[in-house]
Amino acid sequence: MKIDILTLFPNMFNGVFEESIIKKAIDNEKVTINIYNFRDYTNDPHNKVDDTPYGGGAGMVLSCQPIFDCVESLKEKDTKVILLTPSGIPYKQKMAYDLSKEKHLIIICGHYEGFDERILSICDLEISIGDYVLTGGEIPAMVLTDSIVRLIPGVINEMSHLEDSFNENYLLDYPTYTKPREYRGMEVPEVLISGDHKKISEWRYNESLKKTKERRPDLLNRGDRNV
Repeated sequence: MKIDILTLFPNMFNGVFEESIIKKAIDNEKVTINIYNFRDYTNDPHNKVDDTPYGGGAGMVLSCQPIFDCVESLKEKDTKVILLTPSGIPYKQKMAYDLSKEKHLIIICGHYEGFDERILSICDLEISIGDYVLTGGEIPAMVLTDSIVRLIPGVINEMSHLEDSFNENYLLDYPTYTKPREYRGMEVPEVLISGDHKKISEWRYNESLKKTKERRPDLLNRGDRNV
């Protein structure tokens, strides 16, 4: 897979993709990640990439030309172009799975007061990572990249993500424990050391359901649940 990220602040990505699982995925040639400053594509003599909004209002709006030219220079036959914006589709784990199967992603980081609406004409998907406002799309781009790369076959053990929270049944993860068996008076549940895999599986499911009811009851009302 190849992921191209378009941003005005490429230095924000320094270090993020040079550690842990993403670095290993890059080193093992499971993914190629490129960062492009779309200011390099502007035709404006003063290197501007934005302008005041028609109709008035606060802030500056990203212009079409540099983003159009940058995307068109990178786009291939199988490319999916994503725009990160608060008005996009809420990002979910299923979307991460779907995107991990793509060959080439272009992720556009918005900034300033917004973007020219005509930029949507070259995008396949608008995504929001939550109902809050960030300075720009750089952090959401990191979130998408991390969540997608770990799902690429061969990057991590498949069971590690099959048992993730929000996967398939949209339940939160069950509690996990490791050695020692007792710590400061707190003991590992007896069922987990019983060796009875059926009982362990039932306990884990019930604990996931309990935790979800307590902390995220909204997940239990999803129409696409499979519990």
